Amino acid sequence: MLVMNNKATVIKADSEHPIEATTGHYDRPTVIVLTRYVRIPFARRVPLTRRGVLRRDSQHCAYCAKPANTIDHVTPKSRGGAESWENLVACCFRCNNIKGDRTPGEMGWRLLVTPRMPSGPSWFAVGIERRDEAWEAFLAPAA
Repeated sequence: MLVMNNKATVIKADSEHPIEATTGHYDRPTVIVLTRYVRIPFARRVPLTRRGVLRRDSQHCAYCAKPANTIDHVTPKSRGGAESWENLVACCFRCNNIKGDRTPGEMGWRLLVTPRMPSGPSWFAVGIERRDEAWEAFLAPAA
């Protein structure tokens, strides 16, 4: 709709999989650029999700670096731990079960990552988890 309303320009299109409409066939846009960008004056917060925490920590456990499949509260909720980017880390089932209702300090463990809210435009892009190869030349490397 942005392209059709002249609010965006097509940079790269997929001509092999056209969009079929009653008025004709159109190349499917794969990369577009806005013709005018309006910056929001306040800092935007990245929505906190389980998928986002796992993505931020590269799907690796914050305690043992093995593949993570769950998330853990660094300070347990029962002890006042918040549902925040700064208190959630990716974790494997084993470490999560062993840690239970304790803090890493009580366990003698240390975090391999510093939990913080992710930043950068890629965190606001929809569908970034399943990148299209056509986007690579236009996206900045993940920080």
